This record gives sequence, C-alpha cells and structure tokens, in this order.
Amino acid sequence: MFWRGAQFFSMKPLLKIFLTLLLVLNLTTSLSGEEKPKEASFWQKLQDKIVQCQLCPRRCAIPDGKRGFCGVRENRGGTLYTLVYAKPVAIHIDPIEKKPLFHFLPSTTAFSIATAGCNLKCKFCQNWEISQARPEEVEYTYIEPKDLVDKVLESGSPTIAYTYTEPTIFYEYMLETAKLAKARGLRNIMHSNGYINEEPLRQLSKYLDAANIDLKGFSDEYYAKLTDGTLEPVLKSLKVLREEGVHIEITNLILPGFNDDEALIRKMCIWIKDNLGADTPVHFGRFFPLYKLANLNPTPVETLEKARQIALESGLKYVYIGNVGGHLAENTYCPRCKKIVIERKGYFITQNNLVDGKCKFCQEEIKGVWK
Repeated sequence: MFWRGAQFFSMKPLLKIFLTLLLVLNLTTSLSGEEKPKEASFWQKLQDKIVQCQLCPRRCAIPDGKRGFCGVRENRGGTLYTLVYAKPVAIHIDPIEKKPLFHFLPSTTAFSIATAGCNLKCKFCQNWEISQARPEEVEYTYIEPKDLVDKVLESGSPTIAYTYTEPTIFYEYMLETAKLAKARGLRNIMHSNGYINEEPLRQLSKYLDAANIDLKGFSDEYYAKLTDGTLEPVLKSLKVLREEGVHIEITNLILPGFNDDEALIRKMCIWIKDNLGADTPVHFGRFFPLYKLANLNPTPVETLEKARQIALESGLKYVYIGNVGGHLAENTYCPRCKKIVIERKGYFITQNNLVDGKCKFCQEEIKGVWK
C-alpha cells in the first residue's frame, strides 16, 4: 500500500499526526479487491485491431498491445483499457487554497487524489515523478470509487479534488467517483491542463463544481516547445466549462524568457475577459527550477507584478500572484472599494470580510462559491 502523505491545517500538531495515522490505518485495513483492467471510455475500433482513443485532442491510433501517448490507455486485442482505474498514487488532504482555488469554499479542505500519467509532457512539471511515469513504475493504493467516497466523508473534507497529475487520463475513475460523491453531498473539483475533448468534458461537467485550468501560455509555439501540445483545445475547454456553469479559475505559470512577453500576456487577459468574464480569477505563478528546466532561473517577482498589472488594466477583477510567500497579491480585494475582502498568509485565511458573498464594506458582490 502506498501513501504519499496527508496535510491537515488549522489543527494542533499532535491532532494532525493522530488523524493522519488514523486515516492511513483505515485505508490499509479496509482497502482490498481484485485489480482488473477496466474498459476505457471514448474510443472506437479501426481496422486490424487498431483502436482510436477519443478522450483527448491527440486522438491516438493505438495498435494491438500498445498504449497511447499518456501511457495509461492500452489496446488489448482490439479493446481499449484504462490501466489506472482505482489506482491512485497520491492521496492528500489539502487546503482548498492549494489547488489553487481562492473563490471556492475558503478555509476548507479538499481530499486530493491522482494516478500516474499525463497527456502533456511539460518540461517544467513539478510532479514529473508521477505524471511522466507509467502505472507499473509507481506504487499505488487500490481503492474503488465507493470506498474512496466513504473515506472522504470520514475525513470531513467537503470536496474531492482530482489533481497533481492530469485528471483527464484517469477519466473513468474520476467520473464514477464524482457521480457517487455528488449523490452524497460532496463537491468535485479538478486542477487540469484542459487538454480534453468536448464530449467527455461536457459529461464530466455535470458533476464538477469547480476547476482550475492551467493556461500554460498563449501561443501554439509555446505549447509545442514546452508541453508537446497545442493551445486551441485548452481555450475550447475553458469555454465549455463556462457554458456548463462550472466555477473556473486559471493558473498561468510564468517562465522567464518563454511566456513572459507582455503583449502575449495582455492578449491572454483580454481573451479571458471577453470569453470567460472579467470576474474570472487568474493566478500568475512563479516558476522555480524543476525537471527539464532545472537550469532556468526563478521568475523575477517584478515580472509577476507586471503581469498582474497588465491583467488589471485589461479589466480582470481578481488577479493573484502565487509561489511568492507573503505577497499582498495573495489577498482578494474588492473591485469597487479596493479593501481586503479575504486576507491570506500562505494557505491560511487571516481575514474574511465576506457577508453573503458580498464585500461587507460596500456590498459589492464577489464572484465565487462561498458556501
């Protein structure tokens, strides 16, 4: 059994340790079952036992005995199977602010899971040890959706987060879990690269409450060079989520020398405003040397501050700076009176001046899911 840790916030240290051990022991003693491959969703037969996966924009044509680009969907005798169903490699309890979601149930926790694999190959991935691994290369915990939902309810977290790697590639597991979770009063959120086809995304959206989408850059050149993907499918996913009524926040990790061009940042912000709305929260993240870009310098704070200024000038109302501890741009400011509505210190909320979803100082409505 594999356990990658749990984080409990707003609790005394000994209580954190006790609850973590309790959760681990419960998982260890109660989770067992036959690990059978599950037929994948969204694929079609071609000729000569070749199948085409239709889950993400790659639409991989997969010969018998081979896998798609993501490494977790395999053709066995002309049938496509998922190799990661019910096999999470990461299980944590995180503050919702870590996703990051700043306008969704602040100060609550999210029971967070991931499996191995991804359908992009980002050179800057912070979780590359599991996102770029094949399922057989990483230890996992076998847990069926019903048992997972039971554990979430026992933990007291109001939300399940599908995160860390790319939820699209464990779509079947996520969707079945999300259906059961919603039926039992839990919320569902995902942190995703948005690289998914319209039909599966619309089906999933019926059970999603919120999503943070990594809009990694705003050009095909950037996507091709650093992620082995393309931009347009991500923009389409953002519009679909908006149409389906899912609460959206966007993360844009700024890499010095790659996607820090001010004209492109402005173009991106205008697109967000015009297509998703001025009240869409945007998080500009600071890059730190990782994975295949370990020799690149961290993003200068001044670059992030300039990006935030451009976003505000473009008409976006809620713009944040991430990965810079203690920065004032971690806070939510009322777009009308400019006072602090929610004050944050890292993942902790130190002030909450919302009353029924409105600024208590001027009664401006602040977009979000607050209860």
